[in-house]
Amino acid sequence: MTDDQTLESVRVMANVRRLLAAQGTTFANSFVSFSLCCPSRATFLTGQYNHNNGVMGNQAPDGGYYKLDGSNTLPVWLQRAGYYTAHIGKYLNGYGTRNPTEVPPGWSEWRGSVDPTTYRFYGYTLNEGGTLRAYGSDGASYQADVYTDKAVDLIRRRAPQSQPFFLSLAYLAPHSGGPREPGDPRMATPVPAPRHRDRFASEPLPAPPSFNEADVSDKPAGIRGRRVLRPAQVAQIRELYQQRLESLLAVDEGVARIVAELERLGELDDTLIVFTSDNGFFHGEHRVPNGKVLHYEPSSRVPLVLRGPGVPRGRTLSQLVANIDVAPTIVDAARATPGRRLDGRSLLPLLRDPGRSWGRDVLLQRGGPAAQVFQALRTPRYKYVEHGNGERELYDLASDPHELQSRHGDAGLGALRAELARRLAGLRRCAGSTCKLGPRVAPRARCLPSRVTVSLTGADVRWVRRVDFVAGGRRLASDTRAPFARTISARPRAMLRVRSTFADGRVATQDRRLPAC
Repeated sequence: MTDDQTLESVRVMANVRRLLAAQGTTFANSFVSFSLCCPSRATFLTGQYNHNNGVMGNQAPDGGYYKLDGSNTLPVWLQRAGYYTAHIGKYLNGYGTRNPTEVPPGWSEWRGSVDPTTYRFYGYTLNEGGTLRAYGSDGASYQADVYTDKAVDLIRRRAPQSQPFFLSLAYLAPHSGGPREPGDPRMATPVPAPRHRDRFASEPLPAPPSFNEADVSDKPAGIRGRRVLRPAQVAQIRELYQQRLESLLAVDEGVARIVAELERLGELDDTLIVFTSDNGFFHGEHRVPNGKVLHYEPSSRVPLVLRGPGVPRGRTLSQLVANIDVAPTIVDAARATPGRRLDGRSLLPLLRDPGRSWGRDVLLQRGGPAAQVFQALRTPRYKYVEHGNGERELYDLASDPHELQSRHGDAGLGALRAELARRLAGLRRCAGSTCKLGPRVAPRARCLPSRVTVSLTGADVRWVRRVDFVAGGRRLASDTRAPFARTISARPRAMLRVRSTFADGRVATQDRRLPAC
């Protein structure tokens, strides 16, 4: 797990692209539900939205390390399933501020960074199994390289053992951190490894249409109150962007070393590797010079790549997934039993069957003062947002992927807006199975002589725009008008997949065995 990494920045990580993405599967639409370090990491450890795991911020009283019940988290479940568990690097914000030698529950081996030194690329302290070890400012103490060394050592020691192992490796890059260096801009930056310094000194700052957005009159007060970025600010943002890319190169080298060690020991083909980030980051989009926490795409969208047994190679999937799904995926792969009601789903079924789609919504949220709180519903096409101060936003991402014009006041979208608000109301208080609900539709089959008529029923049929009837990987028929019924000629007891596409971009597949008529 990297820290604050954007989806766009993966382009500079040649080893991630070559050794993970090309040899595995990339989820192109992966989101974090709460775009902030501690809440996102708490979701990784629990498979739950933050309104269920209780971590709604980085600090007390709403969040931080001590807010999460660590006795019932992913490493505990994996230990119970027979795994040797190890963590290296950053954990939850605030870890170590009360008892720096504490080892959180569930970890067989612990090499956790102690706050506040976590945010130093040199001169930090690790709790190594209950003993504090301080690292200096020499070249051999560069944080990312030390973390990689420890990961490779762990693999070297544990791979020959019969007991399976789980390694959680959490780099700080590309998050900002000390020490400040000569020439740094006023805003905080990361510290690239000396061998990578100035590697991207000539790299231009991306300028999507949302960069330094000219007209923000459609946005909530928190954005409307921001001034247009001045040239001096843009220059600082560019320097920050360049250093962030440079800091990722040491992580990318670490990925290569880890993969090489697994391969050398004959374990690579039996190891599931998950690469992701805790949240995204702004570089001037919507006038936000830096940071995260907001619901807009640069902040909420993150990389997610899987490589391992049963994972198709070189494939990209478009299904909507989120960080609530990472823990369920690992639990599924390890055949462990979770101790919580998981809000997410295992991604392994999508890897085995790329045509499958759940059609569920994803919740985006933020806690804090009322002026900052929001809950948002993300579908493949729309993003609907309700702010704590009563403001609303609605974006059609199909025609406006950069979220330039909110359509919350568009009278022609009143029915859709009401539908999205209804679903958001349910999702903001969901738990377990109610967080996984798809559209309320179901296929119904009726026998005719030598044929079967299949139709779609349910409360959400009015939002369906197309239905495809598929058997054996072959589309038998399609319908774009209600009641979405087709007469199917197929062998008795054949498995039929009904694929429904909705006005909000959702796609839901349902498999039914045809009756023997």
